[in-house]
Amino acid sequence: MPAAASSRPSLIRTLHASVVREAVEAHARYLKGLPKGRRAVLQYLNLNNYELDGVDLSEADLTGSLLGGASLRGAKLTRATLYGTDLRDSDLRDADLSRCDMRGACLRGANLGGANLANCDLREGVTAVQDDEKGLRILEHSKRPGELDYAMLNGANLNGAQMSGAFARQADFTDADLSNVTLQGAKLTNALMDGANLSGANLHNAEMSHVSLRRAVMVGVDISGADLSDADLTEVLRAPPPIIYVDDQPLNEVLEAHELFCKTDGRDGKVGNLTDVDFRPLKRLKNRRLSGLSAPKGVFFGMDLEGVQLQGANLAGADLRGAKLKGADLRGARLVDAQLARADLSGAKLGPLKIAEDRIIRTDLTRAVLRGANLKGASAPRARFIEADLVRAKLDGADLTGAEMPASLAT
Repeated sequence: MPAAASSRPSLIRTLHASVVREAVEAHARYLKGLPKGRRAVLQYLNLNNYELDGVDLSEADLTGSLLGGASLRGAKLTRATLYGTDLRDSDLRDADLSRCDMRGACLRGANLGGANLANCDLREGVTAVQDDEKGLRILEHSKRPGELDYAMLNGANLNGAQMSGAFARQADFTDADLSNVTLQGAKLTNALMDGANLSGANLHNAEMSHVSLRRAVMVGVDISGADLSDADLTEVLRAPPPIIYVDDQPLNEVLEAHELFCKTDGRDGKVGNLTDVDFRPLKRLKNRRLSGLSAPKGVFFGMDLEGVQLQGANLAGADLRGAKLKGADLRGARLVDAQLARADLSGAKLGPLKIAEDRIIRTDLTRAVLRGANLKGASAPRARFIEADLVRAKLDGADLTGAEMPASLAT
């Protein structure tokens, strides 16, 4: 029996590179509805170390294929079938894997930084194939399928992903969007989840000992039965109270008084001094006039601040992660040490604020965290980005004339 088993032919096939290339090209025609187009069916193929950067394989079938060490950076794999696919050590940075069937996929050591895995299925799975001797047998890769151990998912979008029972020990989920994700019974020991958004996540019975959750967002999270022994929960952001009071006055009234002060050039109202205040119960400050507001270490996580006027505001150390600041006026604002990961600053004004003849105040983003932030089309001449974290930040079309950039981006 052992001899017969060892002589059993492998299910994995090898195709000439030209055949694979032709299948990819035909798939591109299929997606566009052009003649001679056909869906790519690349099941059980040895595609290890293939270079497929930027390729569009949406809806393709890659069941059981080997893509270890493959480069798929920026690839589009929306609704693709990656059931039981071996993606160990592959480069999937910024790839679109939304709504993929990835049950049983092996992602051990894969780099998924900035990738979109929204609503994909990452639960465990097995593949049964026909066997002449046993009728059916289970296909297994050389490593256990269904694991994310050591995978890099920093900044990835996993919103609504199904990951029940997943193995993700020592995986890096820094700044990842894990909202509404199902991690029931998942093995997450020693995982890094700093700054991750776990709003509405299901972590029932998850193994999370020694997990780092610094500054993670844990609003409406089910952690019943979860093992959080020795987990780092420093500065975890939980749900705020329904109403915030500042000196016995409701927050909304304090802001109304500040806005009146701005509109009347100081004749009426009162300047708002709001240190360490959680603004989330207000949900939105869209188009509000709040110039000169003092709100250091304020919490604005995920809020709608589109078009808000915050010229000269003090927002040092504020939590603006995921905030919508499209078109906001932040000229001369103090944003030192502010948290702006995944914030939308497209079209925002971040240039100098003129306060008198020959006098200006520059927008200061020293040491600000802007990982994955959208700064497309932003106006930021002479802004200070000294020691700022701009990893994966989108800077297309931004005016950075004369800006003080981090040493890594000084050129």
